[in-house]
Amino acid sequence: MIIIPYSITHRDAWNDFVAGSKQGTFLLNRNFMDYHADRFFDCSIMICQADDDKGAYTSTEQNFGDIIAVMPANWIEETQTVESHGGLTYGGLLTREDITETEVLQVLQAAFTYYREMMGARVLLYKPIPYIYSTLPSGEDLYALFRANAQLSRRLVSSVVDMRHQLRMSALRTNGVKKALASGFYIDRMQEGDRETLNEFWVLMEDMLMRHHKASPTHTVDEISLLISRFPREIKVYIVRNSSLRIVAGVIVFETGSVAHVQYIASSTEGIENGALDLLFRHLITERYKNMDYLDLGTSNEAHGHILNEGLIAKKESFGGRAVCYDTYRVMLDEPGIATMCDLHKPKDKKKQIKYLDLKKLNHTYEPYLSYEINRVTQSGFYLLGQENQRFEQTWKNYVRTRNCVLTGNGLEALVLILRAYMQLNGWRRGDYVLVQGNTYIATVMAIREAGLTPVLFDPAYHPVHGMPMLDYDHIGRILAKLDSSHSLRAIMPVHLYGRVWDMDNVRKFASLHDIKVIEDAAQAHGAEINGVRAGALGDAAGWSFYPGKNLGALGDAGCVTTNDDKLADLIRTMANYGSREKYVNEVEGMNSRVDEIQAAILTVKFPYLNIENKRRREIADRYMTGIDNPLIKLQQRPGNPEENVWHIFPVYCAERDKLQAYLKENGVETLIHYPIPPHRQASLHGEGKLLIPESLPVTEKEAREELSLPVSPVMSNDDVDSVIALLNRFVAQ
Repeated sequence: MIIIPYSITHRDAWNDFVAGSKQGTFLLNRNFMDYHADRFFDCSIMICQADDDKGAYTSTEQNFGDIIAVMPANWIEETQTVESHGGLTYGGLLTREDITETEVLQVLQAAFTYYREMMGARVLLYKPIPYIYSTLPSGEDLYALFRANAQLSRRLVSSVVDMRHQLRMSALRTNGVKKALASGFYIDRMQEGDRETLNEFWVLMEDMLMRHHKASPTHTVDEISLLISRFPREIKVYIVRNSSLRIVAGVIVFETGSVAHVQYIASSTEGIENGALDLLFRHLITERYKNMDYLDLGTSNEAHGHILNEGLIAKKESFGGRAVCYDTYRVMLDEPGIATMCDLHKPKDKKKQIKYLDLKKLNHTYEPYLSYEINRVTQSGFYLLGQENQRFEQTWKNYVRTRNCVLTGNGLEALVLILRAYMQLNGWRRGDYVLVQGNTYIATVMAIREAGLTPVLFDPAYHPVHGMPMLDYDHIGRILAKLDSSHSLRAIMPVHLYGRVWDMDNVRKFASLHDIKVIEDAAQAHGAEINGVRAGALGDAAGWSFYPGKNLGALGDAGCVTTNDDKLADLIRTMANYGSREKYVNEVEGMNSRVDEIQAAILTVKFPYLNIENKRRREIADRYMTGIDNPLIKLQQRPGNPEENVWHIFPVYCAERDKLQAYLKENGVETLIHYPIPPHRQASLHGEGKLLIPESLPVTEKEAREELSLPVSPVMSNDDVDSVIALLNRFVAQ
């Protein structure tokens, strides 16, 4: 590829290419673009095919018949950023109609490299041309952006009427048309050179922008006048006048091939009250542009694209408009992926890298909504115990189907608060006993200790048919017989380990016999359920974690308590806020355990995807269960009902676990171990009275020696899963 920086001497060659390209419109003609010259330092480029000079950059004359693409762009010195192009709503790569996907990869790789090496650019902001402006919609540049690991940074939403498949205007708009006609309004079109009409419309439009949006138009009236003089066939001004000939509404329309793009919509108070724009838009849709493919009613974003004006969108949709996105992607020009964008066929012996959990890739699937919510909350000025907390608490309690949800700082504190609240409400004494399984993360045990109670460890049993964790009453009976009668058994804390729920009928029966509370550690079981009841509503109370790696994860620490016990919930909420319901009035001994508004908003954004991602986790787990066939590797039993397991972790068991993990790592597969040192082997819990182990824990010990967690991320591909399966089936202990 040869890169030719654009200069005015190349104007004709540029314009000829734009006219013949598959995405070109007059907006990308230099006669339109160059009027921005006083505001933007243009760094547009032209890309020519020249295999013998691969990677060369030149400003000399070339055979312009070899141009295969052009890219409009400008330079932002303060941030060392290239933008494609700041003066345009859209304006990515323009290409020949016969260009291939591979050639687009090569072209963009050459462009990215040029801007990095020749201009010292760090970032490129790329604005793909929406499909409605392309004669051959394809999206080859979007694939190239994916190969360059580009990130979506902004999304403008436009409303577009498909003139070939029109939807009916709403009754409200039709009534507005009738009102406009009854008021004596009529439609007029500004004639070429009519500066007086343009000035009157511009004053109306500037006044409307200032009154309703506290903003000024992007262009001046002189600039618009200049553009109209340059493109009289493409830029039209339509206005609505009242019976006194005053302008009460109007729009500017850019006619671009098969798309009429509405710009600068304006209406006076009189026009708004009497349906002037209803009359005008009906005319554009049913008469003036009925032979066009699309009528683009313009974007509905404010605050530089960060805020979506939903009311404006609703109005446009009532004319039959539907959403088309104008996106902006951020390309980090030092991204290693740029160097390998065109490496479509990797050597067969190169090992594929499969992460255990690619959180960056996973969180990218929530964009741009994640970034929008973070920015919205940041701009709100309210950061703790506000409406975002309330909104997520309502969402989560409705999902779990409990009466209460109280957000806490993290999952550990959720369990601590449950236990402390029960101690206060029910008169439990320090040192009283809580049964907890030995095969869990240390946080479960730490919570009991932190609350001033004594953890009593036991081994879980597993149902012989469907493998669900359950209590071995004989094992538990022997443990209870060895407890000191000076303290009472107060609760049992089943942990829905790896995402699989316990046999809660079995647990509740035991709890009822001994008159104790059932406290779920549901940190790994978001969305799991048994017999139609979700984890978190299966006991008296449940503690949750929203650590970033959970099935529903924040971008930092967060947790919550769910319960149907209103008194318990109220006390936990008070204790979590320094023991205070009213500021500076501390009723009970408390702590600081709160979730900031940004994390709560993030959880609300990610929540709608939870069931979808759990479904994908189940698909991956089923693929593993079906495909893994190696006598050295043991699997969990399939759940009797798929809903009983959300596969937060997919564990396998192998006597040669460490060798298996090393083998997978050598072949590019990242795995984890949950948990190599069980709580009763941790030095921090050694010492008299810290925890009780009345019986040996062979199940816990064996799992700690043999468990290995395979990747089960919802962003894994089936090819990734099959690669892991193939490696596991080839494993031979040495």
